[in-house]
Amino acid sequence: MKIRRVVTGHSSARKSVIISDGASPWIADAVHVPFLRTELLWQTGKAPTVPPPAGRDPASAEASLLPGPGATSIQVVTFPPDASTVPKDATKAELDADYATVFPGLAQRFERDNPGMHVTDTIDYCVVLEGELVMELDDKFTTVLKKNDVVIQNGTRHGWRNLSGRPAKMLFVMIGALR
Repeated sequence: MKIRRVVTGHSSARKSVIISDGASPWIADAVHVPFLRTELLWQTGKAPTVPPPAGRDPASAEASLLPGPGATSIQVVTFPPDASTVPKDATKAELDADYATVFPGLAQRFERDNPGMHVTDTIDYCVVLEGELVMELDDKFTTVLKKNDVVIQNGTRHGWRNLSGRPAKMLFVMIGALR
């Protein structure tokens, strides 16, 4: 599924207009993990402005998916089935490079001994758009999430698992927080 991003703004006459309609300028696909993709849809700073500054799309070249305290981001992640996330023909360095490309700023927080488990200083609103995902928390506690389920992730240690045989898609709205 292609994500259509419609961004509103103001004309020079201060009328509401569409300033962008189409794909995000920031889309990252893994090379070695089929179907693994992140689409950064938007980010704001600590004190976002309305309208946003002209001439620069906030999703065009962010160094990290993780927003700082008070800042926000929204992205859609396509999760391949877990069985396909460890291709036999890719080296560990190639897989690490894929994750760093698709999850900049976040991949560095993935636990070495439990891949995918991580903690961020964010409050996340997570919505399953397609498929089925399993959320894993501490002590291997899991819960199955299906289309239209919403998770409010409050900076806890967690990971996402796709135990189904097909890709799943989740929308994330992240708000940078202080601990």
